[in-house]
Amino acid sequence: MRKARIERRTAETEIVVEIDLDGTGAYDCNTGVGFFDHMLDQLARHALIDLTVSTKGDLHIDDHHSVEDTGIAIGQALAVAMGNKRGIRRYGECPLPMDDTLVRAALDLSGRPWLGWGVEMTSAKIGTFDTELVREFFQALSTHGGITLHVDLIRGINSHHIAEASFKAVARSLRDALDVDPRKSDAIPSTKGTL
Repeated sequence: MRKARIERRTAETEIVVEIDLDGTGAYDCNTGVGFFDHMLDQLARHALIDLTVSTKGDLHIDDHHSVEDTGIAIGQALAVAMGNKRGIRRYGECPLPMDDTLVRAALDLSGRPWLGWGVEMTSAKIGTFDTELVREFFQALSTHGGITLHVDLIRGINSHHIAEASFKAVARSLRDALDVDPRKSDAIPSTKGTL
């Protein structure tokens, strides 16, 4: 059962995340930040993970704490749900086209967090959403999920497309990496014998 529930409470946010790595892409994401909810929905749908997120944050200040802390909680949930990572493919990569935009994501569920971020947004805002928070989310996800993650913008004009392609590319990469390899379903995918 590759499932997890994480509850995270700080002076700035209260978050509950539930995840099922063997889901169908069902989602129910409510963070109070409309564009971010839309991105989390894309993450679940394209990774084929079931994801429920409830975030209550200090939105009267701004969206930063809610977005970053949600990334922390989802990363922690991924790490718990993966367990010892027996049988997973471990690696995933996806070049994701979306209209004017092409984003490439590649990741390793190695337990060694690293974010290589080569994405420049073309505007500071998408509606009321600060575009710099896209990187903050993926930094938190990578760090707390133990994911080596590289995301690069190949080309793009529209910030909404760039952000959405980034989420979808990471999602498709996660989907591949989390899949169980039928030829090695009982093995840890490392010559060390542990991840």
